[in-house]
Formats: sequence, C-alpha cells, structure tokens
Amino acid sequence: MPPAVRRYLLIEQGVGAAVFNFVLNAAIAWGMFRSAAVVPLWGQQSIMGDTIGTCFLLPLLTSLIATRLVRGHVRAGKVAPLGWTRTSHPVLGWLPRGTARRGAALGLVCIAVLAPLAFVVLRLLGVGSLPFWHFVAFKGGFAAVAAALVTPLVALWAIAEAPAPREPATPARRAGQSSPAPSGPT
Repeated sequence: MPPAVRRYLLIEQGVGAAVFNFVLNAAIAWGMFRSAAVVPLWGQQSIMGDTIGTCFLLPLLTSLIATRLVRGHVRAGKVAPLGWTRTSHPVLGWLPRGTARRGAALGLVCIAVLAPLAFVVLRLLGVGSLPFWHFVAFKGGFAAVAAALVTPLVALWAIAEAPAPREPATPARRAGQSSPAPSGPT
C-alpha cells in the first residue's frame, strides 16, 4: 500500500473520524440522557444499552457516509485507488456486496467484539453506574475509539474497490458528441 494511502487512512480517516465522533456522540449522550443524574450499567436507558447501539449504528452509518465520501476523494484524485479485486485479495470475497450490507455486517462484528470488551473494562473498573457527565465523556471516548478502528477499514474497502479517477471530459465529450474525425487532405 502506498505511503500516501496509509497516511490518508490513519490521519484523515482515523484521527479525523475519532475527533468527529467524540464530539458527535458526546452531544448525542447529552441529548438523550440529560434528564438523568446517573446512568446505570444495565437497564432501559443504560451504559451498555447505549454502547451496544453505538457498536451497531456507528459502523453502519460510517459505511453509508464514508464510503461515498472516500469514493469521491478517489474520483477527485485526492487518494489513489488500490484496484484490488476479490480475485487479487480473497479476503474481499468474505465481505458482503453493497455498502449497507457491509456496514450492517461490520456493526454485528463490533457488537460481538467491542461491546463485550467495553463491558469487561467497565466491570474491572467497578462501574455499576456513571454520573451524567462521566457517561457523556465515556460515550464520546468509546465512539472515538470505535471510529478510529472502523473508519479506516471502511475507507480501505472503498479505496480498494473504487474505480480509477475519471479522465477530465473534453468539450466534445461533455456535449455528448464523439470526437471529430481527423481531417486530412481530400
């Protein structure tokens, strides 16, 4: 993988997504839980209920949004396509076709991996509930870590499968005409 693509994935898609998702998810936590002084670990409105929802929705929405944006970056020439195929990179064959299906599959993987990990960490820290502002910070931090892991992967899939950048249209092509035939002596 070219260094420019690696840098794009780590900095723009990893760090950028982490910062964006920290702010967004802290705001979501504030909006959804602002009437609660304390948020319990389990229950109807709870830390783990919200964490499981975030584990599914963050990858799904990231896939729907970031795939489109990254493919636009490829078309604009901001990042080079990798031109991978399911034949050249068999791991792509395991991925569902279609952005929404891929996002849902990644969401299920995150529920299976990240949610239990978050639960274990919270239990090891002795957390049975969190004061409101601590929960806001937890949700923002959890989403930032999840986004830093998920978004570069989604972007890599988009770059791997993206077509090459479009050639600039010539005036004749823009008008829907074919190129004029070369004229020569008659």
